[in-house]
Amino acid sequence: MSAYWREILQATSVLCSGRGAMQLLQLYRKLLQRCDITEEEFRHIMEGCSRFLLVRGPAGDDGRRLEDCMVVAQTSLRLCRSYGREEPCGGDGVCEQLHLCKFFIYGTCRFGKGRKPCKFSHDVRSDHNYRLLRDCTLHELREDDLFLLLLQNDPALLPEVCLHYNKGSGPQGCCTFQNACTKVHLCQHFIQGDCMFGPKCKRQHAIDEHSRRLLEERGLSGDIIHDLPSIYRNIHHLTTAAATASPSENVPDAQTDNIDHICLHFIRNSCKFHNECRRVHFYLPYKWEVLDGNTWTDLQYMEDIERDFCNPSKTQSSGDWPVDFLTMTHKSRCVRRLSTVSSVTKPPHYMLTTVWLWYYKGDQGTWVEYGEPDDKNRTTSVTSRTLEEAYLSARTPEVNVVKGQREYVISFKDMYQRNLKHNTKRKVRRRPRFVSVAEVKKQVAQ
Repeated sequence: MSAYWREILQATSVLCSGRGAMQLLQLYRKLLQRCDITEEEFRHIMEGCSRFLLVRGPAGDDGRRLEDCMVVAQTSLRLCRSYGREEPCGGDGVCEQLHLCKFFIYGTCRFGKGRKPCKFSHDVRSDHNYRLLRDCTLHELREDDLFLLLLQNDPALLPEVCLHYNKGSGPQGCCTFQNACTKVHLCQHFIQGDCMFGPKCKRQHAIDEHSRRLLEERGLSGDIIHDLPSIYRNIHHLTTAAATASPSENVPDAQTDNIDHICLHFIRNSCKFHNECRRVHFYLPYKWEVLDGNTWTDLQYMEDIERDFCNPSKTQSSGDWPVDFLTMTHKSRCVRRLSTVSSVTKPPHYMLTTVWLWYYKGDQGTWVEYGEPDDKNRTTSVTSRTLEEAYLSARTPEVNVVKGQREYVISFKDMYQRNLKHNTKRKVRRRPRFVSVAEVKKQVAQ
């Protein structure tokens, strides 16, 4: 996608100027006013760039009807929480989160504009922040557009919508806190876009006085508060996509990259942030959960499920009620797998990071790891580690590979290896290296 970084930037700017989301056809028309781009190039960018989440309408599942799709702007960038608490950050490497004043983003910081300087940075283009923005091709985005992008992607910036307010029959639903609630009272179905009552709905479709006071106390400006219903709708789309994405042949293990990782320090009994840690606290480097209503609960026989998942030849776990690894479902309910960070993102001495292995389907139907010899003792020019590094960088959707005298291209988007000469394809899978409970205990005890 690097060849289209200008078009990606312009499309991001258009989306953020339109409250963070827009109908796909409308976005294309507006983008044409800024740059010369064909419909084919536009489709390629929208479907291949992680900046854009396509929310398909009922008639647009095939992706061919532009008018049936909504585009939501997304980013992996977040504000550094340690920086906001005036605590050391990046102790295990370079900090990969923005160092900015939260109230500067809210538009209400009273220090930066007065005589007394703010103790937190208002400089989007500082050396630290500029490096991160440049890596994400966001370094030329207007500040207001960047701030909206952060508001709808960083879960720490806005309070949650109160789920209890949306249950029960009372004026405040079954929210026991009533007007003292620290969450926003908005109709959940309105945010999801499926409220059947419209103006007659008993729940709020706009920010009421209670929520306005709450948000003003948190420091949000009036302009942001006015746009919050649409921002919360975008957040709904983004969180739904993160929760339901599956490691199928087309979306490799997407859910593990869009949700919080398991805390490495907690596994080693050394997390100093305790309940305030932004990572998931669990005793294993992996965690299998099923969506039970609105709550993610642990699956039983987690070690057995993980053992089967680490085998690239398996598409489901063993047992009477298996987990389907291609659809990530269990008894028709959504499943997700949490894990520690990828091993390629940390120095080698870090214990219990997740080692991701990459496989292709061989001639005899067996799965061969990249960089390892096949049944004819031939090896590929790339290894699991180089593929993992390229995959996490998100800078290219494809990687070239050579095996013997033949050349191939690996597509991260559809998880296939394609022969450049004959155009034949082989399936590709990304699976973790198995770590047993006993091995975890042994490493922690060292």
